[in-house]
Amino acid sequence: MSTSPDTKTDTAIRRGDLPLYKLIILGLQHTFTMFGATVLVPILTGLNISVALFTAGIGTWFYHLVTKMKMPVFLGSSFAYIAPIVLVAEQYGGLEYALGGIIVAGLMYLVLALAVYYLGAKIIYDLFPPIVTGPIIMVIGLNLAPTAVDMAKDNWFLAGVCLITVIVVSIFAKGFIKVLPVLCGMIVGYIVAIIMGAVDFTPVAEAAWFGFPEFMFPKFSGVAISIIAPVAIVTMVEHIGDVLAVSATVGEDFVADPGLHRTLLGDGVATSLAAIFGGPANTTYSENTGVLALTKVFDPWVMRIAACFAIVLAMIPKLGAIISTIPGPVIGGISIVLFGMIAAIGVRTVVENQVDFSKNRNLIIGAVILVLGIGGAVFDFKFFQLAGMALGAIMGIILNKILPKDL
Repeated sequence: MSTSPDTKTDTAIRRGDLPLYKLIILGLQHTFTMFGATVLVPILTGLNISVALFTAGIGTWFYHLVTKMKMPVFLGSSFAYIAPIVLVAEQYGGLEYALGGIIVAGLMYLVLALAVYYLGAKIIYDLFPPIVTGPIIMVIGLNLAPTAVDMAKDNWFLAGVCLITVIVVSIFAKGFIKVLPVLCGMIVGYIVAIIMGAVDFTPVAEAAWFGFPEFMFPKFSGVAISIIAPVAIVTMVEHIGDVLAVSATVGEDFVADPGLHRTLLGDGVATSLAAIFGGPANTTYSENTGVLALTKVFDPWVMRIAACFAIVLAMIPKLGAIISTIPGPVIGGISIVLFGMIAAIGVRTVVENQVDFSKNRNLIIGAVILVLGIGGAVFDFKFFQLAGMALGAIMGIILNKILPKDL
């Protein structure tokens, strides 16, 4: 693949390099990373938080089985479906009908998966050369930047403590501690927050020790499907961008092996499976990709262990409540590094592939992707919006195809 996925770092930790107890600790680190975003979607839509954690766990495991246990990816709640879910819930029958729409949206992935399978991965390489993939990966990270700042700005001192801890551990620590910068940042930040009186333990006291998630089963209507299913067009483009980002991070060509058709199948069916139980749509999580880039621990077992933790949290509400008490600035300080790492991988992609920005066509393609992807441009259709990374990616693909190569 032209984005240099074969470039492997000698210091990277891959499959079979670590004992189980270390994998468990690293899995816990990824659990902390995904938790906030995964539970935020059900909070905003009215879906059940425990169900969202449960379906994220089983969805991640299903994804790994479909992708031949090769990809270090975690599937969490997708933000792209928030607006249409709320619309259907409030005006077109309730959350059950929104779930039916999510099931159909997930099945739409199978159409693209079949197309990729029969047409081959070459079509993806043609559509996503380095001049397109590099800026897309940058957009993924930079779009998350405001989220990190918004969380950090409520207490910059606390965020700064976490940020400094992550930097110090990542650069100066030795041995196994070196690959736990996020977990160390969380622990130090949480302790400081407790000393400062910034932690409210009320949710922990009120939460039960054990409880099954309150599953909700879907219903179907044509209107709800027509509102929610088209969002899959956007999330499929985002999925391809995430796969390319993980490939560039890990240094392996996941588009070829296990194959983009498998990643699409895994993501789509995991989304439909989540909705069957009453959970939100799933998507590959860029937050966890940032941890991969920071720690260089690429063993997929780490993500599968994180998925097990997600399922446990769904069954033991008190544990989830403890994690929910971590103040936003703690997460924000850590996220400054994680999200920036993703953007930096995009820069590395164009540098390693020697993209020539002295050519006007390359400047134009990169500029359009970055501005549309980050600037908030939105194309409104009847029931869904094309915006952000998906809009920038589509425009970049079009420009790369129509602009002369010698400009």
